[in-house]
Amino acid sequence: MRQVGLDADAVFDHPDIKVWRKLPDRENCTLDADLPDGRHVRLHVKRYRPERGTRTPAEEESLAIRALETHKIPTVPLVGWGKIPDGRSFLITEDLTGFRDSEKLVHDGLPFERLLEPTADLAARLHAAGLHHRDLYLCHFFARPGKPTDLRLIDAARVKFLPGWPMRQRWIVKDLAQFWFSTMALKVSDEQRARWLARYAEQRNVKSIDPLRRSIERKVSWIARHDANLRETQKDRNVSIPH
Repeated sequence: MRQVGLDADAVFDHPDIKVWRKLPDRENCTLDADLPDGRHVRLHVKRYRPERGTRTPAEEESLAIRALETHKIPTVPLVGWGKIPDGRSFLITEDLTGFRDSEKLVHDGLPFERLLEPTADLAARLHAAGLHHRDLYLCHFFARPGKPTDLRLIDAARVKFLPGWPMRQRWIVKDLAQFWFSTMALKVSDEQRARWLARYAEQRNVKSIDPLRRSIERKVSWIARHDANLRETQKDRNVSIPH
């Protein structure tokens, strides 16, 4: 961080940090820099506005990344996080060079079949570890185009520990429904979605899959209505990270 001219205060005023999305609670930024040894780095910076609470959003996200790492769930490399006296906080992660958003890979022609088992297995590992994502869309699985079995789960800010029953099942269904919904605009068949769920159930040792599928389909219908409303009211919600 020192080599690219960053300290806690500079995170908020460094001239080379580029803001690509502004939301009510944070800014998403990138920083491209060349190190003295000739290496090029891209860092992703989240700058959070002041919030009251015992933990800042940046600390919460850093703990979520650590939880994923502890349970051997590949995610983004954490560079650092911090807080400055006025209450603003920040989190810095390293770019996943060589990886791409799986939704875009499928949209651009990669057969979903090559991602079916790897993504189902990773979702099963997440839930088996007692964690849930709350935004488990296909776009949050990053894969290497030439090796789709090599996955990273991003957007760790959404990751939480699963509560006890019965709320535990509700959050699991929400995760699975979000993934299901995110495949519906792509060249993914109902048969493939069914096999994806069967693979997930096999990894979790779920014996009765039909009730789970019915719960998922009900939740998918709700997500579809909610997503349509968000697209209308928050037109900048899905802005892409610049290349």
